[in-house]
Amino acid sequence: MFGKLKEKLKAWAGKISQSNEEESASEEPTGEKEIEEELKKKISEKESKKIEKWKKDESPKEKLTRDEKESVKSNEQIRAEVMPFPNDVQKSADEQDEKKEKKSIFRSIFSGKRVISSDEFKEYSEDLEMILIENNVALEVAEKVIAELETKIVGKEIEKKDLEETIKEYLKEILTEVLVKPFDIVKEIEEKKSPYVVLFCGINGAGKTTTIAKFADMLKRKKISSVMGAADTFRAASIEQLEKHGEKLGVAVISHEYGSDPASVGFDAVKYAEKNHLKAVLIDTAGRMHTAKNLLREMEKIKRVTNPDRVIFLGESITGNDSVDQVRAFDEAIGIDGIILSKADIDEKGGTALSVGYITKKPILFLGVGQEYKDLEPFDKEKFIGKLGFE
Repeated sequence: MFGKLKEKLKAWAGKISQSNEEESASEEPTGEKEIEEELKKKISEKESKKIEKWKKDESPKEKLTRDEKESVKSNEQIRAEVMPFPNDVQKSADEQDEKKEKKSIFRSIFSGKRVISSDEFKEYSEDLEMILIENNVALEVAEKVIAELETKIVGKEIEKKDLEETIKEYLKEILTEVLVKPFDIVKEIEEKKSPYVVLFCGINGAGKTTTIAKFADMLKRKKISSVMGAADTFRAASIEQLEKHGEKLGVAVISHEYGSDPASVGFDAVKYAEKNHLKAVLIDTAGRMHTAKNLLREMEKIKRVTNPDRVIFLGESITGNDSVDQVRAFDEAIGIDGIILSKADIDEKGGTALSVGYITKKPILFLGVGQEYKDLEPFDKEKFIGKLGFE
């Protein structure tokens, strides 16, 4: 996953480092020998200036009389006794100046620090954004991720040898913040005294009915009883599909005739669970296009009647912008608590998970990773980020 992104980061880091080296080479000497020569030259010039100044301060000896010579100590003697040149204090200061100058030159040449400018970031950010989009990250999400990366890296001083890893670490931080840690729905079901109601929503074709059957099978393997409600009373064969799953799993299915009120199916499923002391109620719903206002109004009614403990959105891993539009519509209409993404086994990109997680700020609970009932995998965000190439 995100192989191109890793390559781009490496190329970016390499080019910025090369740029830094070229600038240093053009401004300063490149070897230690040249630096030493430069220092000697500067120090020699400094000492010459001091000596010249000292000579100017002396009074010519020829102008002094013999008596004056006997009574007055020479400038050389005075300087030797009072302030010899170079004296200890002056010598110490000169040595400190020399060390500072040498340290400064070495730092400018051999330091690995680099400050990334806005122009440099912009030059490469467009490529990074495109790579995110190619990996099924929705456009608006890709733009927000890049904007957050810019605030973290532009103007910051970074060791050039660590540049690639630093950028990857910043991206990892952003992705970690995007993906909310999942809640333990199985534990919640086990701990609740009355039937725990889960309402599943999403559009047709995403594998919603099959995923509900997988969820029922997962609960059964954990010794948790459940009933499934066939509240999709519009799609042809939807009821028969869920009933067939129920027969294979040994899980009861509550259904009405096609065209009947979906909310009444959900209500009856809850009552059945209460009567038979079942732990969970899993309600399937219609999945017409998310833009259909009547579908969303229908979902509102089912939620109002069944009063679910959790509303779970079911989407496909292989969609990008579409999944964002879908999850946003359902979240605004009825409010979702978590997400399950199907067809993750054929998705090598991972962008949809980032997109729906970023938009809703809700956790991804499971990934559908195959056609069999057992192929429902708990979502592990650390493992997921590692697969993207940011381990």
